[in-house]
Amino acid sequence: MTDSEHIVYLGLGTNLGDRQENMQTACAKIEKLIGPIVRQSAFFETQPWGFESEHAFLNAAVCCQTPCSPREVLRLTQQIEREMGRTQKSVNRVYHDRLIDIDILLYDRLSVNEPDLEIPHPLMRERDFVMKPLLQILPPDYPL
Repeated sequence: MTDSEHIVYLGLGTNLGDRQENMQTACAKIEKLIGPIVRQSAFFETQPWGFESEHAFLNAAVCCQTPCSPREVLRLTQQIEREMGRTQKSVNRVYHDRLIDIDILLYDRLSVNEPDLEIPHPLMRERDFVMKPLLQILPPDYPL
């Protein structure tokens, strides 16, 4: 890894359509646009969090090397979501079924607190569906 490369951890979730295929497509797009995936968790099936739905989620976490800034990673993850058919983002903690959701969980050991970008992800510690996959791929000495 060079000085111009960073480590970013992303959380992925899907509960519509072919969930396995959605995850594989998202990972392929992440590798193409953001950078190589160097670690990936298992897929975890979970119940919806924060809303009612008959559709269970598949969740995973990936670790990528990227030359992109946090803002570029945000733009690219949102682009991937749109390309895959996601039409609405969650606003004010109102959640919906989704083909794909990609969240920036961690970026290097950076802390960002902007209206549209918070790193570490502000709700990740409250969500087992984020923490279980993330803990599978984080180095054991990573400070959370």
